[in-house]
Amino acid sequence: MGILPFYRGIAKHDFWKSYFKYFLCGHSLCNDHHLRELTWVDENENQAWAGRMKDLLKDALAAADEAKDHSKTYLEMEQLIDFERRYSSIITLGYHENPFFEVWPRPKGQRGRLKKTKAKNLLERLDKHRTEALNFMFDFRIPFGNNQAEQDIRMTKVQQKISGGFRSVRGAKIFCRIRGYISTVKKNSVPVLGAIRDALLGNPYVPNCIEVLKLDV
Repeated sequence: MGILPFYRGIAKHDFWKSYFKYFLCGHSLCNDHHLRELTWVDENENQAWAGRMKDLLKDALAAADEAKDHSKTYLEMEQLIDFERRYSSIITLGYHENPFFEVWPRPKGQRGRLKKTKAKNLLERLDKHRTEALNFMFDFRIPFGNNQAEQDIRMTKVQQKISGGFRSVRGAKIFCRIRGYISTVKKNSVPVLGAIRDALLGNPYVPNCIEVLKLDV
């Protein structure tokens, strides 16, 4: 659509690898998705590292929220060092619980990469992309997750479920324009009814430039 190839902000997404092909922008991974995956590993695989990583991410989010409440724009250096040290320790524990091994020689006819478990894939992602997972601590403009992206398209899916679609392209554009405006004013803590009234009077709310783009598939 001519947006992502030229985007130069920070894209928040859920590790769909195609997103990393957009190299002009920075990247940040959705920790809401990480929490759901870690919960699955913790409850179904009984791996201690997953539960500890969940606690760390929640602790880091709580620390960031508290700092924001005190009008700070970043965590203290001691806090950052502590969270990073805990993160590395948990990753090390994860590799102890998910040791790499390869059967050799391979079974006859087997080709390509060996299939990894969900736990191992998640562990390697959090290890390789630890900067993208934790950069919400260093820059408070970056949100913890991208659930907002799913919330933004929810009303479109509701409309599609009820009506099955739009009768015209013009109607679809009008719907998206109205829902986009409502979503924007809500994000900026502006009363919705007042913003709609102002728009009808020719004085619509105009937000500041958005620097973080959230993506979802």
